[in-house]
Amino acid sequence: MKIDIHTHIMPEHIPDWFKKFGYGDFIHLEHHKPCCARMIKGDKFFREVEHNCWDPAVRTKEMDMTEVSVQVLSTIPVLFNYWAKPEHGLETSRFFNDHIAQCCAHHPERFVGLGTVPLQDVDLAIKEMERCVKELKMPGLEIGSNINNLNLSEPKFHPFWQAAEELGCCIFVHPWEMMGENDMGRYWLPWLVGMPAETARAIASMIFGGIFEKYPKLRVAFAHGGGSFPFTIGRIEHGFNVRPDLVAIDNNVNPREYLGKFWIDSLVHYPKAMDYIIDVMGENKVCLGSDYPFPLGEHHPGHLIDSMANLSPATKDKLLFQNALDWMGIDKDLKVIASH
Repeated sequence: MKIDIHTHIMPEHIPDWFKKFGYGDFIHLEHHKPCCARMIKGDKFFREVEHNCWDPAVRTKEMDMTEVSVQVLSTIPVLFNYWAKPEHGLETSRFFNDHIAQCCAHHPERFVGLGTVPLQDVDLAIKEMERCVKELKMPGLEIGSNINNLNLSEPKFHPFWQAAEELGCCIFVHPWEMMGENDMGRYWLPWLVGMPAETARAIASMIFGGIFEKYPKLRVAFAHGGGSFPFTIGRIEHGFNVRPDLVAIDNNVNPREYLGKFWIDSLVHYPKAMDYIIDVMGENKVCLGSDYPFPLGEHHPGHLIDSMANLSPATKDKLLFQNALDWMGIDKDLKVIASH
C-alpha cells in the first residue's frame, strides 16, 4: 500500500473571480488546447498545466502506473487566496473544498481530501474547518507556511490551533509566498532555496511560539521533508542555548524536544537525505509525499523509499502508508478513527 500525502488538485473550471470581484490575483483556467490549460493569475499568464491537475480519471490511471494506492488531495497553494477580502476568501475556499469532497465521494477508495480555509479571518477559517471535518468528512486541512507574512505562531492564530486540536483535524503545512521571493527570481531560486527555508520558518516559529506546547494533541505534517529544518536543527538548538534572550522568549523548551512530535513528508530526492530525516525525525514521523503532479515532485512516488536496501520492510511500510494513516487519524479503509 502507498498513501501519498502531498498531491495537488484544482477544478477543471474555476470562476473568473478577478472579473467578479474586480481585484486581485485570483486564478482561473483557459483551456486553450486538449489536455492542457493556462493558469491565469488576475489577468496575467501564470503557468501551464496538464489535465492530471484536474481530471480524476487521468490521476487514477497514473496512480495505477506508479502503484500509488491513495492520494491525499489538497489545493494548489496559489489558490489559498489569503490576501483576498475575508468573504471572498471564504467563497473560494468553499468552492475548492466542495470540489475535493466530490472527487473523494466519486473515488472513495483512491482519494482522501484536505480542505483549505480563509486564514486571513480566523473566525471564518474555524467555521470552514468545522464544515470540512463535520460535513465534508475530511480528516484535515492544508495551510500555508505563513499567512500574509505572519508566522503561524502569532497569537491571532491560537484559536485556530485550539479548534483544530479539539476537532482532531490534522494539518498539512505547505510553503508559499516564499521569503525573499522578489529578490531571487533568477535560477528558480524561490522554489529551490526559498521553499525549504519557508518550511523551516513555519516549523521553527511553531516550536518557538509554543504551539506544540499549548496544543500537544495537534497532528501537523510539513511538506518537502521539513524543508531545511532537519538539516539545521543543530544550529537552531545552538541559537536557543546561547541567545535565549532572543530565541526562548515565548517557549523555554529546547527545540530538539519536539523532534518526533510532528510529521514531515519524504520529498528529499536523495538517499542520504532520506536516511538523515528518518534518523532525526524518527521512522514513525516520515510519510510518503510526492508533490504530484508538478515537476519538482517525485515522479514515481515512493521509488526512493523502495530503492533503499538498508530500510527494513517494516520501516518501508511505515513510510509508505502507516505513518500517513496515523497522521490523518484514519484506518486502512480510509475512515476517520472515532477517537480522533
